[in-house]
Amino acid sequence: MWSQIKSLLTHKIFYLSLVSIIAAGALFLALLDFVIMPAYTNYNEGVTVPDITQVSLDEAQQQLTSYGLRYEVAERRSNSAYPADYVIDQMPAAAEIVKPNRKVYLTVNTESNPTVQVPKVVDLSLRNARVQLENYGLRVGTISYESSRFKNVVLRQSVSPNDIVPKGTTVDLAVSDGLGEKMVDVPNIKGLRLAEAQQKLQKAGLRIGEIRFQPSKEVEANVILSYEPQKEQVKEGETLKLIVSERFEVKEELESGAVIDTANVSSSEDNNN
Repeated sequence: MWSQIKSLLTHKIFYLSLVSIIAAGALFLALLDFVIMPAYTNYNEGVTVPDITQVSLDEAQQQLTSYGLRYEVAERRSNSAYPADYVIDQMPAAAEIVKPNRKVYLTVNTESNPTVQVPKVVDLSLRNARVQLENYGLRVGTISYESSRFKNVVLRQSVSPNDIVPKGTTVDLAVSDGLGEKMVDVPNIKGLRLAEAQQKLQKAGLRIGEIRFQPSKEVEANVILSYEPQKEQVKEGETLKLIVSERFEVKEELESGAVIDTANVSSSEDNNN
């Protein structure tokens, strides 16, 4: 067995066959690299994309077809600078080199801005309301908070449901802050420092509105002097006005000259007479 293998490895025909196989493989790789793949991928073939913006859609279609390209209207939006059905943007951009039969995506101007019907988002959570409005092509504007039992629930919307409005219209929302209609005790904050009073009021479910500072000689700065309304109980979420002490600054009057006591002078003159 070993002798037969040794005889085969030393035979000239074996080496000729091995060289033939290697040469055939190299030839196949060369054909694949320089002939087959270039033919498959249109190597060295390219089309320069024409500039089709600011022309009508029909004219853009004719130009692209003449260049061996395809097209698709990807988006329609309103732009008052162009007539209706004019191309206002394209992708790939003009002057780019692409493969033949490549599709060019167009943005086409509409005669008027598309309209949508406003959905009802009252009683939805703020998150769901935002998703709903954005799905309809609307924008969420100002979000204000009001006292109500359930937190982050939409109480009102600035644009009524079912109204037909332009796409992109802004809708303002009034949202619940989770504070209900129950009555709560007003904590005694008189004499407390401002930071401590704020914490107590927030813990009680009350809000702080206006803070008015009042100079005081007897009380150090940033201490609660009074608050309004001064009630034992108020509705949860009600706003309180705070009157807070501030440093009292004494303003000295400037003297314009020496002060002369004329009382003694007049009395001495009378005695001389």
